[in-house]
Amino acid sequence: MSKLTCQISVSLDGYVAGPAQGPNDPLGEGGMRLHEWLFAGEGPELQVDIKNCGAFIMGRNMFGPGRGAWDESWHGWWGGNPYHQPVFVLTHHERETLPVAGDAPFHFVTTGMKSALEQARAVAGDRDVMVAGGAETVRQYLAAGLLDELLLTVTPVLLRTGERLLVDVGDPTFEQVETIVSPSVTHLRYRVTYRADPAESSAAGAELSYAETVGA
Repeated sequence: MSKLTCQISVSLDGYVAGPAQGPNDPLGEGGMRLHEWLFAGEGPELQVDIKNCGAFIMGRNMFGPGRGAWDESWHGWWGGNPYHQPVFVLTHHERETLPVAGDAPFHFVTTGMKSALEQARAVAGDRDVMVAGGAETVRQYLAAGLLDELLLTVTPVLLRTGERLLVDVGDPTFEQVETIVSPSVTHLRYRVTYRADPAESSAAGAELSYAETVGA
C-alpha cells in the first residue's frame, strides 16, 4: 500500500501559519516567512517527494476561505492546480469535480477523511498520497493513526502565535530517518508509527473533530 505523507514548513516555535488568516492573507500575519526558502531556490532536493505523489488531500480552508455552500466561481487560491495531480478536498458541502484546463482536477469529498484517503489511493496507484494541509487536516490524520511520514521544514523564524501543527494528535512515535540542511532551513523527515492500533473511540473522535472544524 502507498504511504500517506505530509511535507510542511514550520516555525521554530511550532506554527505553520500566523494569526488573522483571511482571504487577503491566507497564511496569516507573517506566515509567508515560512516559505521564503522556496523562493530562494533551496527546494530542489525536495521535489523528488512531490513527484512520487499520485494524489493530494487538503482541507477546505486550504482550498479557499469560504464556508457554507460553495461559491462556484471560486477555483482555489492558485488559479490552477499547483500539485499537477488529482486533489481531494474535504468539505461538508457537495460540489461537482472541478476540472482544470490542461491539468488534474479537484474532487470534493463529503464522506470524511478516510473516504478521501481511499479515493486518493485509488487514483495514486503505487505512488504516495500527500496531505497538503492545512494544519487541522494534518492533525486529524495523525490523530487517526493514518499518517506514515512527516517531513518538517524548520524555518528559523518565530511567529509567537497562530496555527500550531502538533497539538491534539494522540501519541504517535516519530523516528527521524533523514536530515537535509540548507543555508536557511533544515528539513527533518520522520517515519510515523503508533504504539498500538488507534482505538475505535479515538478514530471516531478524530472524525467528529473533522466534522466540526475541517470541512465546513
